[in-house]
Amino acid sequence: MRISRGLPAAADGPTAFTIGNFDGVHLGHEAMLDELLRAARRLAFPACVLSFEPHPREFFAPDKAPTRLTSLREKLELLAACGVDRVHICRFNYGFAQITAEEFIERVLVRGLGARWVLVGDDFRFGARRAGDFTMLRQAASRLGFEVQALPSVTLGGERVSSTAVRGALAAGELARARELLGRPYSISGRVVRGDGLGRTLGFPTANVQMKHNRPPLTGIFAVTVGGVAERPLPGVASLGVRPTIRAGGAPVLEVHLFDFNEDLYRRHVRIDFHRKLRDEEKCADLTTLTRQIARDVEDAKAFFNGQDVKTSRTANL
Repeated sequence: MRISRGLPAAADGPTAFTIGNFDGVHLGHEAMLDELLRAARRLAFPACVLSFEPHPREFFAPDKAPTRLTSLREKLELLAACGVDRVHICRFNYGFAQITAEEFIERVLVRGLGARWVLVGDDFRFGARRAGDFTMLRQAASRLGFEVQALPSVTLGGERVSSTAVRGALAAGELARARELLGRPYSISGRVVRGDGLGRTLGFPTANVQMKHNRPPLTGIFAVTVGGVAERPLPGVASLGVRPTIRAGGAPVLEVHLFDFNEDLYRRHVRIDFHRKLRDEEKCADLTTLTRQIARDVEDAKAFFNGQDVKTSRTANL
């Protein structure tokens, strides 16, 4: 998959295009990509995606923007896995936000990106003040020589599949629902970095996975599998949160303990798949209490992988 940053002044050939943030690359996104790929193969055009960095809502209202489901690297990996040929990452800044809807169609889509077939969602808006919509695209298509198609929303169990719905499921600890909406377990990938070594001191060595954002969409203690370590994902237990027993006001940390595993994973790039939330993060009275709680978390995670029923509300007697 070819990745380009910025917008070219002139395209190097005709393309089939879709546009969006694609945060999480859920089943709704995959339906759009499937439709894009079918059209691209029929027309013998590259299948291309235009996405934005940062998310427009992060640019306009960073304090109110939704938490991200995927980092840029994770999103690109998922788009590549779907078969996309090219991704253009557009820097969303003040200048881009001022582009009118008409200019976006003519200068960006047609002249810069060579779009000859365009697919958008049924709620797609674009241009300064979100003035552009599917009707405007359709009116411009005949004049500028491209085809345009809108894809209806994908629903699952009566709910619209969206990044917002995935965030809601993750925040509520409903990992099974998030998996249904995504078509796969929710995951976070990153490089293993040096931690403070506390887990090893307590008898539960952990891999500290670097996260690109300080606002993860879920927190707590989880039964997980870890890819990128062995031929197949390995089971373990993960803590994602601010570690209130260790320090106050810390940034979120993702720590993973793999069962019966003692190799050094430092600098390895791993993927954590979240399968079951075991409990919320809580502050323990001391490290002895924390050690006992971790031991119970390990037991609960092993029970989950062994197919046993595990109560998600189990916590330490603090």
